[in-house]
Amino acid sequence: MDAARGAITIYNSIDAPALRIPDDLAARFDLFLTGAPWQSAEITARIPGARTRVLPIGPNFASDVTFHPTGAAKDRDVVYVACAQPYKRHDILFDAMERRPGTTALLVVGYGDDDLRADADRRGLDVEIVGPPGVDHDAVNRLINRARIGVVCGQHDGAPAILTEYQLAGLPVLANADLVCGLDHVPASAGTVASPGAPFAAALDGLLASPPADPRPDAITRWGWRASIACLGQDIDAIRSGRRKEQS
Repeated sequence: MDAARGAITIYNSIDAPALRIPDDLAARFDLFLTGAPWQSAEITARIPGARTRVLPIGPNFASDVTFHPTGAAKDRDVVYVACAQPYKRHDILFDAMERRPGTTALLVVGYGDDDLRADADRRGLDVEIVGPPGVDHDAVNRLINRARIGVVCGQHDGAPAILTEYQLAGLPVLANADLVCGLDHVPASAGTVASPGAPFAAALDGLLASPPADPRPDAITRWGWRASIACLGQDIDAIRSGRRKEQS
């Protein structure tokens, strides 16, 4: 922060908890970009007067060139891109698959342990697991395009980025209704949210049977980099204007 003295400083918060630095340091930032309204409220409670905007770098400023439809055959019902760690709650997807015999899933795990493979085998589920190690963005896009629906199952997780990426690839989305950061990136036009258990399985069934219209155009309009840059520019201009008034 000392090296950036005089510059406009921005803190990007898209995870839980919303603020991972001490308050005295956080107070020196000009703008906080958050992933959900509750994160903005959490920051302003700790830093009174803080300027916030729900405009997370990653989910917003999204590249419609990096993630896009490929026209590949849909050989998997569901894709879940998430590390193989307990907080990602793959068990919620597996439970739903048990309630829907014949459901096929593709997991892109990047890193983690082998418990997922053992659990899928024990349950007799049709699950293809890619990784670890991780794969690059182009490969992730190709893998996403093999599925009909993109899911997010975590609760204490920040997942707006992958939700946006699913939609840019043309996939409807299903998210855990208890997800603490990311539900703002599941508009009704692109999919739905559901609680674990029977509701999640029913929502999955509904999306597979009657998917919404292509979510990509709306995702570009809502979260594409062009729209995001315009919003960020408004905040930067306001900060600069405020500084000029203070100095006059």
